[in-house]
This record gives sequence, C-alpha cells and structure tokens, in this order.
Amino acid sequence: MSEKSQRQESPAERHRRIASGFAAAVASTKDWDAPTPVPEWTARDVVAHLAGWFPPFLKDGSGIQLPAGPSVAEDPAAAWQHHESAVQAVLDDPNTAERTFAHPRLPQLPLAEAIDQFYTTDVLMHTWDLARAGGLDHGLDPDECAEILTGMLPMDEVLRRSGQYGPKQSVGDDAGPVERLMAFVGRDLLWESQRPA
Repeated sequence: MSEKSQRQESPAERHRRIASGFAAAVASTKDWDAPTPVPEWTARDVVAHLAGWFPPFLKDGSGIQLPAGPSVAEDPAAAWQHHESAVQAVLDDPNTAERTFAHPRLPQLPLAEAIDQFYTTDVLMHTWDLARAGGLDHGLDPDECAEILTGMLPMDEVLRRSGQYGPKQSVGDDAGPVERLMAFVGRDLLWESQRPA
C-alpha cells in the first residue's frame, strides 16, 4: 500500500485492515504459551495486552464501554474476535465522527483519530510480535511502517520516558522499514534465532 493510499483510508478502514492482519496471526497460532520478542510475554499475553489496556483507555476518554467478551486465558482466539468486532463497531458507528476523545492525560482529539493513533498502530506493531512467536509471516506493509517510524522519531525521548518501549536496537544498513520500526520500539531483530528449540 502506498503512502497516498494510507492517507486516504479512514480510521475505520485502517483498523479493519490491520486488525484483520492480527486476526490472521491469531488464527495461525498453535502454541499460546510460546515466548515472544516482548520479554516475559507469551503469545497469549500479546492478545491479553491489546484486549486489556484499550477498553479502560476508551472508557476514560469517551465514556464508551466495550462489551465484555470471552476470557483470553481460556480462549485467546475467541477473545480477540470479540474484541476486534467491538472496536470495529465503535469506528463504524456514524456517531463516532461527532465524538471527542478527552482523556485526562492527553490532548483532546476526534475519537476515531485517537483510536487510530494510539490503538490501531499498537495492533500493527504487536502483529509482528505474535507472528514472530509462531514463526509466521508478519505481513506488515513497509511503506506504512516507514510512515509510522517517521512520525515517532521526533518523539524518541518522550517515548523512552513513557516506559512503554525498550531501548532502541541497532540495525544493519540493509534493514528495511519494518525492521527499523521494530528495532526503534525496542525489539531484538535476532530474537527468532534465540528461541528455545
């Protein structure tokens, strides 16, 4: 997908595409206890993270409460399907275009833009983690990853202080945009070769 095409996507369309990519990794995951590139996280923990942090964040900033779904501990695939559908329903709701996201710790934004910026991009990056855990193709778009990285670079110091990202990792001169983005957010690109046999 070209940069121009990405800019033409609505937040609802972008979420549908990126969440679908994550869902594909979920559907192909065979071992939910497999380690991931995120230290101390299993494949199940990646789903638990996305389904866990976003509902209270959304409620605090918009008053919208997502419906409770299946337990990630018991059925990660069903939990993700429910969560993905619930978020998509918010973005597809015509009233969302008129709503403002007013989180106490963040500047006010249109609701759909806030979901896109804070949540959908997180789904994209964790798609890489889940895919690597299962030895799968992450399917991430290099142009999109390059655009995300360009937007994050000026916030390097703030992102590091947030504690949500690990130390930047080094990359070779031949690294592509996906690898550069993941190294920037602290992922060890050699992690796969270090997995237990």
